[in-house]
Amino acid sequence: MFASLEQSLIALSVLLLVSVVLSKVSDRFGIPSLLLFLGIGMLAGSEGIGGIYFDDPALAQMVGIISLALLLFAGGLGTSWRTVRPVLPQGMALATIGVAITALIVGLLAAHLFGLPLLSGLLIGAIISSTDAAAVFTILRSKGVSLKGSLRPLLELESGSNDPMAVFLTIALLGLLAGTGGSWASVALAFLQQMAIGAVAGILGGEGLAHAINRLRLSYDGLYSVLTLAGALLIYGLATWTGGNGFLAAYVAGLVLGRHDFLHKRSLVRFHDGLAWLMQIMMFLTLGLLVFPSRLIPEAGHAALIALWLMFVARPIAVFVTLLPTRQLGWRDKLFVSWVGLRGAAPILLATFPLIAGAPGADLIFNVVFFVVLASVLLQGTLIPPVARLLHVDKPMVPRPAYPLEYTGSTRMESIFRELQVPPRSTADGKAIVELGLPPELLVLLIARGDEFLIPSGGSIIQAGDRLLVLSEGEALAQTMSRTGLLEVGE
Repeated sequence: MFASLEQSLIALSVLLLVSVVLSKVSDRFGIPSLLLFLGIGMLAGSEGIGGIYFDDPALAQMVGIISLALLLFAGGLGTSWRTVRPVLPQGMALATIGVAITALIVGLLAAHLFGLPLLSGLLIGAIISSTDAAAVFTILRSKGVSLKGSLRPLLELESGSNDPMAVFLTIALLGLLAGTGGSWASVALAFLQQMAIGAVAGILGGEGLAHAINRLRLSYDGLYSVLTLAGALLIYGLATWTGGNGFLAAYVAGLVLGRHDFLHKRSLVRFHDGLAWLMQIMMFLTLGLLVFPSRLIPEAGHAALIALWLMFVARPIAVFVTLLPTRQLGWRDKLFVSWVGLRGAAPILLATFPLIAGAPGADLIFNVVFFVVLASVLLQGTLIPPVARLLHVDKPMVPRPAYPLEYTGSTRMESIFRELQVPPRSTADGKAIVELGLPPELLVLLIARGDEFLIPSGGSIIQAGDRLLVLSEGEALAQTMSRTGLLEVGE
């Protein structure tokens, strides 16, 4: 690609800096960052103004696999188990049954449109069957829109856990096409094996990481970031090596670790959030470099039909059929879940698998998938805020304050650090702290009121809308919340 290492570093740093700066465009105008990063990669490619020739699917796949594993680990770590637990059945159903239904419906049309064998058509459907809700939340956050009820945790859980199913279907169908995948019965058995091993590896890995963080007592705080990074990659690698689904293991490990209180939790969550952004940019840039825009044009017509079929037929059918048994969500909620099924970097990454395997029509599959992802992000992504308002599933977003202190925790203390919110009907509203009768095991450290931070005293008056930072033992915290009506704010 370049004559020297220095030139490569200059090009990489420039692309990263441009991506970071242009993220402001996403924040201001609600354009999905995924679209911007892919666009930068395409412009920097051999057919763009950058003139960087890159045609190495194996390298792109390696970058994508590492990036996706770390993205899923960070997604699990940043997900509040308390908020996703009520929607666990619905989220897992969407991540498995919903993905399979989407792949089937899209695959049938793809086989018909392109004159492909049924397995090849189903392969296209499998590759584009998973969603990327990270782009959704970026758009909603930039527009100051939040979601009512359980929509956000449901989308978080689905997007974090549906990539493993898409990966499994893609690899299984490639095996069937090559004649090495055995029968459909063996595919079903392999599915159970991969998911079981992946889930167990994730649970054991997450528990092991939590124990290691709290027991090793490292001399340098920065080493805890190295520990969790190495742990995430090790969990993915071991799960995959032993026949499990490494992506599922990475997500479950992050989710399990996030349930625990461990040293430097807030700083480690921020570290992995920043690392996730780096991995996301690297993956999108690499995949953007890999595509040749001129090769997309001949397939644009049929690919556009696939994209529209996915948005308006396959995804809605998959969502409504999968969520049919639940009464927790109304038709407006299900329609919104259908609309925000954005395709992300995972489908483009999976489209490199046929290229490397030398599958029939691999170039066609890659170009169609890339076009579908662009169309999905461009159309669905930009219309998410108005669709949320039209369906009345949105609510104003309440910004969380950035507190001027941080609690690192200690293995010698049983106390936990929590953020509590004072709802309008709380018995604490309008009372002084001394009047609340708080147990001695609970200490109010700081009061956040609007943009101000107040140092509390016994005479400080609590108001509805306040957020309290408290240090407490678990039992005392539960008793206080039950008696006063205070609500815990999810991480």
